[in-house]
Amino acid sequence: MLTNWIIFFIIIQLVHFLGTWKLYQKAGRKSWEALIPVYNAVVLTKIMNRPWWWVILLFVPIVNLMMFPAFWVETARSFGKEKTSHLFLVVLTLGFYLFYLNYVEDVKYNKDRQLGPYTTAGEWTTSIVFAVVAATIVHTYFIRPYNIPTSSLEKTLLIGDFLFVSKIHYGAPTPNTPIAFPMVHDTIPLLKVKSYVKDIQVPSFRIPGFQKIKRNEIVVFYWPTDTVRYFRDPSGIHAYKPLDKKSNYVKRCVGIAGDSLQIINGDVYINGKLSEYPDRTKLQTTYLVKPDATFTGLESFLKKYNVTEGSRNGDILFLNLTNEAAEKIKENKRIKSVEKIIDSAKYFDAKIFPHHPNYQWSIDNYGPIYIPEKGKSVIINSQTIPLYKRIIEEYEHNSLKIEGDKIYINNQLTDTYTFQQNYYWMMGDNRHNSEDARYWGFVPFDHVVGKPTFIWFSMEQKDPQNPKGILKRIRWDRVFTTVGGSGKPVSYLPHFLVAMAALYGYSVYRNKKRANK
Repeated sequence: MLTNWIIFFIIIQLVHFLGTWKLYQKAGRKSWEALIPVYNAVVLTKIMNRPWWWVILLFVPIVNLMMFPAFWVETARSFGKEKTSHLFLVVLTLGFYLFYLNYVEDVKYNKDRQLGPYTTAGEWTTSIVFAVVAATIVHTYFIRPYNIPTSSLEKTLLIGDFLFVSKIHYGAPTPNTPIAFPMVHDTIPLLKVKSYVKDIQVPSFRIPGFQKIKRNEIVVFYWPTDTVRYFRDPSGIHAYKPLDKKSNYVKRCVGIAGDSLQIINGDVYINGKLSEYPDRTKLQTTYLVKPDATFTGLESFLKKYNVTEGSRNGDILFLNLTNEAAEKIKENKRIKSVEKIIDSAKYFDAKIFPHHPNYQWSIDNYGPIYIPEKGKSVIINSQTIPLYKRIIEEYEHNSLKIEGDKIYINNQLTDTYTFQQNYYWMMGDNRHNSEDARYWGFVPFDHVVGKPTFIWFSMEQKDPQNPKGILKRIRWDRVFTTVGGSGKPVSYLPHFLVAMAALYGYSVYRNKKRANK
């Protein structure tokens, strides 16, 4: 992939030189200046009379896709091509219109040209382009919106919560698909086509963050085993996906690199100690609830105890409950018994990671398992290789060959392996309704996207049985609340509205003051 990218970069430089060297001369520069990578772009900004830092944006993945047309347009304008038809032509020909100006038309360099657009259409286009550039930079490298599509963190984060996810906490990963449609993920909405060119990829690196992932923080990450063509695609069609185009998941990081994790009867133990969660955590498990013969009205019962997931099978209720809700239900005189369902099976379940007969684990009794830490080594043999096989081959890109009890990594016989990055164990708070690490294993650090910090909007799903208007479906108490912190979440919506009103008032006052002067 790196070789392909280098070849692509060289071709771009040659195309630029062939299409502009005469234009450089007409602007009073040397023709060879159009050939030197990076330097040619700096010189071109001087020719265009634009700031030098535009060159930096040419090397920011995704953003550069919008900066290339900006350079083409500004180059054409510097040589007298100001009409809207000319500017459309230079964009539609992907910049090759500059070849025509370079070799055919006798254009003259306009050093003191007007920098602003001559037409209203040009002004609007310029404003939109740079608004999209700014938004793309923020979306790709600082903070991005995300919505909760499933109930795996139910009671903590709800379906219909819209979050801001900070990429700067753990360090923003740079895209490894540099040619992609801005501000969308793996598919372009409505069109249902790929939003990126997968044949051109570059190595991704992570901009340094200011915080390490802490145990029991909520984290957004790329689903490591994702191969679905579209998220929740009913067709079942699968396809290879580059790292930065895998589906986004959000879970709680119950185990960090270096931890030993074990689940005993549904409780998570880290390094031999029962895990302690932030006070906002609302763990849920499935309970078997037996009501008496007088019990009626399941819907009203679920609403009374704020149960979002429940079903009835004859005289038995199956409810997803927090421990607190289970205790309250026990106090109901119409309820005969409340029993937590625990999967204590000790047989091979192919759905459970590491999907190997040597490990007879269940979702409620699991492990112990070591979560790999960068630089640490583990013993590799026929017993342990199922745990780390995917790491060695897929996440850390080594060749692996197993011949009986002999294990070869990169054609070298070995009995140990040293990890190249940190790994994490992600689980949902809705423990019996969460497809998480118990099913697909470790999450590599290079798959980590960011930290959810803020719920900026929240809305209930449509319920055909109980239709509500849009305003009634909005969860006003969750709008503008923080994801982390302790105590009951507090909505900062009133504070935001007051601040916006004050800002608007100040803006009106300032404009009147300027008008009076």
